[in-house]
Amino acid sequence: MMSQHTVTAFEEDMSFLAHKIAEMGGHAERMLEQAVRSLVENDRQLARRVITDDLVLDEALALIDDKSVLVIAQRQPVASDLREVFAAIRISTDLERIGDLAKNIAKRVEAINEGSHGVRLARGIDHLCELALAQLKEVLDAYGTRSTDKLSMIRDRDDEIDAMYTSLFRELLTYMMEDPRNITTCTHLLFCAKNIERIGDHATNIAEAVYYMVEGEKMPPYRPKEDKSHRISVDPNEDD
Repeated sequence: MMSQHTVTAFEEDMSFLAHKIAEMGGHAERMLEQAVRSLVENDRQLARRVITDDLVLDEALALIDDKSVLVIAQRQPVASDLREVFAAIRISTDLERIGDLAKNIAKRVEAINEGSHGVRLARGIDHLCELALAQLKEVLDAYGTRSTDKLSMIRDRDDEIDAMYTSLFRELLTYMMEDPRNITTCTHLLFCAKNIERIGDHATNIAEAVYYMVEGEKMPPYRPKEDKSHRISVDPNEDD
C-alpha cells in the first residue's frame, strides 16, 4: 500500500499533467483562431506569429511524454490512474497535431493573398473554423470536468464539419472551373479547409480518449464518417 507521501506525490504528478493538457488546449485553440483570422484579414504578421507559436506545443508534448514515463516508472499506477496517464499522452499528441495543422494554414496566408483574383471564400473557411473550435472547446471542457455526458454528441458533431467541408470543396471547385486564374488561390484554400476538417478528427480522438479515461471502456461504436468531396462532380454550366 502506498504511503501518504507517495500518494501526495502521485496526485501532484497527475495535477501537473492535467494542467499542461489544459495549457496545450488553450494554446491550440488560439493558434487555430489566429491562423484563420490572419487568412481572413490578410494579416501576415499574425500568420508569422502563429507559425512561431507552434514551438510551444512541441515543447509541451515533449514535457508531457517525459513526465508520463517517469510517473509510470516511479508510481506504477494501475486502473483509472494508469488510464489517466495514457490519456494525457494521447490527448497531448492530438493537440500538438492540431497546432501543426493551424501552422500549416498560417503558412499559406501569404501565398493565398498574393495569388488572389477576387475570390472571396474566406467566410466559408471562417465558418468551418468556428465549428471546429466549438467542438475542440467542448471536448477540452469534458476532459477538465471528467464528464462523459456529451462526448458522443461531440464526436457525432464531426458530421457537421464534414458536411461543411464538402460544401466548401464544391464551391472552390466551381470557382476554379469558372476562371483558371483562381486555381492557385483555391487550391491553397482547399488545403486550409482540409486542415480544419482534420482538426475536427483530432477533437474526435480526444473525445474517445476522455471517454476511455473516465469509463474504462471504448465509446459505443458509430457509423464511420467521411467527407464526400471525392464524390463531387461539378457542371461548369450549372446555375448557383
